[in-house]
Amino acid sequence: MKKLAIVTTHPIQYNAPWFKLLQESGKVDILVFYTWGQLASEPKYDPGFGKAVQWDIPLLEGYPYCFVENISTDPGSHHRKGIINPTLNKLIERWQPDRVLIFGWNFVSHWNCIKYFHKKIPLLFRGDSTLLDETNGIKTFLRRIVLKWVYSKINIALYAGINNKKYFKAHGLKNNQLIFAPHAIDNHRFAEPDALYQQQAAVLRKQLGIEPQDVVILFIGKLEKKKNPFFVIDFLKKNSNPRLKVLFVGNGDLEPELKISKATDTRIMLLDFQNQQQMPVIYRLGNILFLPSIGPGETWGLVLNEAMACGKTVAASYKVGGAVDLIEEGINGVMIDFDDTACIENLIENALEDATILYNMGQVSKEKIKQYSFQQIVNAIIEVV
Repeated sequence: MKKLAIVTTHPIQYNAPWFKLLQESGKVDILVFYTWGQLASEPKYDPGFGKAVQWDIPLLEGYPYCFVENISTDPGSHHRKGIINPTLNKLIERWQPDRVLIFGWNFVSHWNCIKYFHKKIPLLFRGDSTLLDETNGIKTFLRRIVLKWVYSKINIALYAGINNKKYFKAHGLKNNQLIFAPHAIDNHRFAEPDALYQQQAAVLRKQLGIEPQDVVILFIGKLEKKKNPFFVIDFLKKNSNPRLKVLFVGNGDLEPELKISKATDTRIMLLDFQNQQQMPVIYRLGNILFLPSIGPGETWGLVLNEAMACGKTVAASYKVGGAVDLIEEGINGVMIDFDDTACIENLIENALEDATILYNMGQVSKEKIKQYSFQQIVNAIIEVV
């Protein structure tokens, strides 16, 4: 078997499952190098949520890995000098891989790894940046030059979707260097057992005061400026129908302000951050997911994948990197245009008259998201390696 070294900062719920699948394929032998160090497996303070987060699903099972010593005085993935591993390159070299897959380049060690193995071992790269937040100016011009130099050292980039592919091409990579490996979640875990999740959601809806005929807009994620939660509040104000409600799920800087809004409108509900095992139930509390992000940095929007796997209609802004891939206008969702919200307003108005509209669109979502799976990522990597 070919050997693939994978370099990434820490275990996350969107990567660990396909690491396991890749190892189980019997076609590629992998070893994952976690560069955050031993701290990578411990609860981490997430500034967006304002609390330490420890995922409640296994992230270190079914594949070989090692924690690489990190000597940074401020370890973490929040800044360039948070990942400094003097032994990383030697550890990889000792394992003698045929390929190296690197997640992100803007850490001291990851960049050193790219430079060290350039022209020694073919380098695969995974990142999901887009051009959606790019502005005209000298900084952008200079950054484009630097990034073209960076990506000139990469052999293959695994792109997540349309906007990510445009980003790589803008920085010098050719079509034959770009392999589609979509962003994905564990579709099956969110989809099944559907009947049980629906039953649990019905109980929770009743506890929250949600009536069966209510239409509930979901906002799930960090309550922060870039995700634009107050768009949902403003949207609610335009429609006085008592059967239209909003459920915010998460924590963050804007939480106090949202609680003030909640005090003035009983149709607004808030739940704290919910861990992964509970999320399939949480998505079933609502009828449609809103992701009205304004950026910067909403490179994909994996809540769209999760909501779609749960059979939900989705609505997202053009600043959400994965929206153009996942949303078919009027078929399984709506693109949110801040300058003209008539389309999404009409959809909600119609749904208040006929609840089956959002249900049927959600069923399309459920089928469409099957095209974005961990197995597709694995197949793409096997093809390359």
